Amino acid sequence: MLHANTPVRKPGAQMGSHSVRPVAERQQAGRELRKQIPRSLHGNWTSPANRADPVQILIETGRDRIADLLPIRYDRMRQSAFAFLRGAAAIMAADLAPGPFSGLTVQACGDCHLANFGTFASPEGTPVFDINDFDETLPAPFEWDIKRLAASVAVDGRSRGLTDKACRSLARAAVHGYRAYMAALTRMDPLGAWRSRVDAVDALEGIEDAKLRDRELKRLQMANEASRAGYVKLLERRKGEWRIKEKPPLIHLLTGKRDSTHEVAARTAFHSYRASLPEERRVLLDRYRLTDVAFKVVGVGSVGTFCAIGLFVSGDGDPLLLQLKEASHSVLAHYVGPGAYANQGQRVVIGQRMIQATPDIFLGWTDDHGDDRHCYVRQLKDPRVAMVGSTLADGALPYYAVLCGQVLARAHARSGDAAMILGYMGSGHAFDAAIAQFAMEYADQTDRDWRLFVEAINSGQIEAHSP
Repeated sequence: MLHANTPVRKPGAQMGSHSVRPVAERQQAGRELRKQIPRSLHGNWTSPANRADPVQILIETGRDRIADLLPIRYDRMRQSAFAFLRGAAAIMAADLAPGPFSGLTVQACGDCHLANFGTFASPEGTPVFDINDFDETLPAPFEWDIKRLAASVAVDGRSRGLTDKACRSLARAAVHGYRAYMAALTRMDPLGAWRSRVDAVDALEGIEDAKLRDRELKRLQMANEASRAGYVKLLERRKGEWRIKEKPPLIHLLTGKRDSTHEVAARTAFHSYRASLPEERRVLLDRYRLTDVAFKVVGVGSVGTFCAIGLFVSGDGDPLLLQLKEASHSVLAHYVGPGAYANQGQRVVIGQRMIQATPDIFLGWTDDHGDDRHCYVRQLKDPRVAMVGSTLADGALPYYAVLCGQVLARAHARSGDAAMILGYMGSGHAFDAAIAQFAMEYADQTDRDWRLFVEAINSGQIEAHSP
């Protein structure tokens, strides 16, 4: 049994260290692990008597964030149990750490819930469906990601008013999708498995409901075409030049403000980020110049961290928006060790490159030795394309749950040993049932934690208000 203060990844352990052995041998090695940690153990969740106060965990994790933004974060988290779960990665990490450990490590997402999957354009402009958040990524047990995904499915289902039977079925569907796709990847050669990805059009074609399928395919086409038109809602022309639109309190311009501390920090970070790019990407970036910077509030879990957008413009006025995002220590670090990278921005970038099938070509990290704030940089995601995935979840949640499970399997197979993971899970439904049981029990826990959180707001222990 793994304890909360015990690093999961032992010194010298390597992800995928058995990958040069034949598939059959590695699969058998995975089966042998069941003798040490039976799959049924993963179905157990009981709140221990000494469990840390979830509200206090949130307060502690907020100490390093921008204090003025914390009420916005908390307001977003109180909207539903699922919204709370999205911002409660630190709470769940503390709950998962003492649990059973399969012995199989992957480059984990670290915050694997339904809302952290989505549609976005690949570097070639093709819409793909993949994991799209890596702030908490670290090498960790593969089951932590699948447990958080299954729990998020159950919590989201309850938030929509579904029965517990339906929610359990959804959680099992997500795990089955993971296990079935891991089996398919195991049958591939290493290069084929590495190159595999989920094309968004192909994903939507799999929806059985013809009306929903046609609607979503049309919306995806329209969103993809609109994204090629640029950042219409975020930019405006002022004196013949592109500028970022100010939308207080979520977007604040930093350029030319009297207190230029944040502007200088953002510009310095964008400048230092260039060095992390491969040389050919620097050549591309140098065809643009930074003209405008703004502070931008994003997400739920990220609210309170330093996030900025930089407007880069070519000599002919072509705009490019890059997002600068602060990278703190992963919520998993206390339980699995800090990882190989002291620079937290580099940790996020390397993790994303490991997990994601088609990483952003502008992905990089800052390395300003005069500032202890670590950041990473990526292209600003187009919400019109990303929205297709989120609205799909409303109309076809069972299909969406399976799809997320498949994508997670593909992500884990890139860094972990797919054959050993498959061998451990098996060809039957024992693993699916165990994780679904955990998901339902943890959904109960999440509901209790959310209610405590709302009570803390109502009592004035913590402040929450909309922007």
